[in-house]
Amino acid sequence: MWRGVIEEYRAHLPVTVRTPVVTLLEGGTPLITARFAAPGRRQVWLKCEAGNPTGSFKDRGMTVAVSKAVEAGARGVICASTGNTAASASAYAARAGIPCAVIIPAGGVALGKLVQGAAHAAVIIPVEAGFDAALDLARKAAERFKLALVNSVNPHRLAGQKTAAFEICDVLGRAPEAVAIPVGNAGNITAYWKGFTEYHAARRIAARPRLIGVQAEGASPLVQGRPVEDPQTIASAIRIGRPASWEGAVRAIEESGGEFLSVTDEEILAAQTLLGREGIFVEPASAASVAGVLKLEREGRAPTEVVCILTGHGLKDPAVIENRMRLPAPVKPTLEAIGPRLTFQ
Repeated sequence: MWRGVIEEYRAHLPVTVRTPVVTLLEGGTPLITARFAAPGRRQVWLKCEAGNPTGSFKDRGMTVAVSKAVEAGARGVICASTGNTAASASAYAARAGIPCAVIIPAGGVALGKLVQGAAHAAVIIPVEAGFDAALDLARKAAERFKLALVNSVNPHRLAGQKTAAFEICDVLGRAPEAVAIPVGNAGNITAYWKGFTEYHAARRIAARPRLIGVQAEGASPLVQGRPVEDPQTIASAIRIGRPASWEGAVRAIEESGGEFLSVTDEEILAAQTLLGREGIFVEPASAASVAGVLKLEREGRAPTEVVCILTGHGLKDPAVIENRMRLPAPVKPTLEAIGPRLTFQ
């Protein structure tokens, strides 16, 4: 039976026998072969992080961050969030039996994610600002009110998130040639590189992969090399103009010989649709990794094999699909009436 991130990778994590393990048995997510890859020319795997308890990769880091917060005697946790961190922090705080406060950009968070926070009794505080200002406020509030900040600036978060890199190597028996990762606040790409580097140092893998960091065109500070004051993209989870883990992300790209690239919202939605036809429903931000690989394919420079990280479930942000969905007119409940619609043309 899978034991959760901390017990599976305890030797690689900042925990001791005194650390109270707060877990929902996160991790152990599937690595699925993509059907859209060009047969015989390219191998694409999909790391489906929607399999985590709250439906996103954030749970990997949150189990460690909240466990360490409880160990340190924190009276509660706080975070700024565009959605997934809020859902995860509130769930793990509830599991630990401590309060959770969430600061969100007003109007900038998918309702599906806020519903999760509300279900776990988090104190949700919308502010009239973007994510970057919300994070600045959360930092100050954590210090003033003696709360544990559980955003990815917390090193325990990154320690937990690096376990996804371990899992990829454990399944494949090696590191892949490349890994494509959606980039918003840049903590995840920083964590993946840390994981691959640790496995390489421990001689668990012979080589490290090239990392491809994919941003939305309207929220691409790392591609542009400067902060974006008013980031805009349909992919709300990566709608961040000043990534907190900027330096770590740049280091990961430079050391891996990788690159940052941007994709349009149209390319993101096309990739989301493509994944849906493979039976995998992801939120728009998750589809950015696939959109990036498809863009490299069109440019004739896609890696021969690549793992695309799919960071969160599509039910996190269903409005994107709902806005494009049009139900057909109802018909009589007879075989004759439904027959024309069963030709699948």
